Amino acid sequence: MGVLDRFERGVENAVNAAFSRTSRSGVKPIELVAALRKEADSKAAAVDRSRTVAPNEYDLSLSPVDHDAVVEWGEDALAREFEDALHEHAEYHRYTFVGSVTVRFSVDDALTTGRFAVASRTSRSPATEASSASLNSRRPLIDVDGRRFYLTGESTTVGRGTEADIVIEDTGVSRVHARFDVTEFGTILTDLASTNGTFVEDQRVKEVTLLDGNLITIGRTSIMYWDALPPMGDE
Repeated sequence: MGVLDRFERGVENAVNAAFSRTSRSGVKPIELVAALRKEADSKAAAVDRSRTVAPNEYDLSLSPVDHDAVVEWGEDALAREFEDALHEHAEYHRYTFVGSVTVRFSVDDALTTGRFAVASRTSRSPATEASSASLNSRRPLIDVDGRRFYLTGESTTVGRGTEADIVIEDTGVSRVHARFDVTEFGTILTDLASTNGTFVEDQRVKEVTLLDGNLITIGRTSIMYWDALPPMGDE
């Protein structure tokens, strides 16, 4: 059973109960999910033959009454359900994201009850997915079970939750498991109090400066690390 099916059969009932307590509320959670999916489809763009990028940040504007119903249910919990639904939708259609998927709710006094608006944008995370044709960057590179990312920001988190910069679908990985910090002294890997720990070359670590070619293991996921290439002319 998919995320949307679970939402329709389980979570939606609980949310609708909260919505029904606000007698004038008109919007239904499943309508919002459908609108988010439609927005992803309409804004998805092919960047090459094998990669279609969909927006990763979504803003849902609601009427004051409908927003009150969202708050009553639990804004953060509902956002996570919507984000999970977007991840599954993207997987089904083979979309990719360039950053963490987020859904935010806001109030628009101009909207009447039952009306809503969706806006989206693509926002790059501190890690940029690398294509096979661009593996010559002067930035550190990690390979997460075959997916390669440049560490383009100062700090990049990895984990199972959508709040992580690089999302890893592995139940053995914590929601925000570890962080890569790119410094002038090298790339530092820090375990963020994960449940199952972070291992470098089979040694459990809390914080370590990585070496070129290091093998990192979190949960059942293997991550290879490579240092940035030196500037042209350097020895």
